[in-house]
Amino acid sequence: MEKYGLNTLDKIPHHVAVIMDGNGRWAKQKGKIRIFGHQNGVQSVRETIEAAAEIGIQYLTLYAFSTENWNRPKTEVDTLMNLLVSSLKSELKTLQDNQIQLKAIGNIEQLPQKAQKGLNEVIQLTANNKRMVLNLALSYGSRFEILEAVKSISKKVVNNELLIENIDEKTINNHLYTFSLPDVDFLIRTSGEQRISNFLLWQAAYAELYFTNTLWPDFKKKDFYEAITEYQKRERRYGKTSEQIIKNE
Repeated sequence: MEKYGLNTLDKIPHHVAVIMDGNGRWAKQKGKIRIFGHQNGVQSVRETIEAAAEIGIQYLTLYAFSTENWNRPKTEVDTLMNLLVSSLKSELKTLQDNQIQLKAIGNIEQLPQKAQKGLNEVIQLTANNKRMVLNLALSYGSRFEILEAVKSISKKVVNNELLIENIDEKTINNHLYTFSLPDVDFLIRTSGEQRISNFLLWQAAYAELYFTNTLWPDFKKKDFYEAITEYQKRERRYGKTSEQIIKNE
């Protein structure tokens, strides 16, 4: 880790979120079908999880499947769901050995029953692990998440369970999928695209953003360490001036 300039004692983000992009383009470059890219992206998932745990990151959220991804060809969607199930089974021992707790956010009810069953089993089996939380965003869309939160809060107001004047940021946080997680400190996107694609819009309001041209199947531990090294160089001001930050340190 040191050879990448990473100081594991300095400014490690609590919550890192990753948009894993570029599987399809990686496969196309190699003259293969898109599914080949997804299959090879599994190793990058494994290395990213291991790297995050090794340097003490407490929460890692991976954008595994968006609500928009349901619009992809059925064969690709089916393959992704099967890959999810097989990966959960094959990685369970690694999660247990490394004390990693699995969580999931999104409209999980949309997933096939087999995928839901496999996901819930691993979530239950890793529930007591304390080293790191691995959070998979599945059938996830941030606008839908916020919309559902607004509906839920509105129902409580109508039913006189909540006063409008008592609604604050904490109220909204408590009605999001991520109610048990802290805000995102650092958001990484691979493949050269520079957008956040309806991912954790509320939670990443003050996140540092990092875009790399590396396609997801080529994103390895060294790439993750290099991203964190870049984060360590950033100054997070939250609307304050640099002078104010220095004074408070």
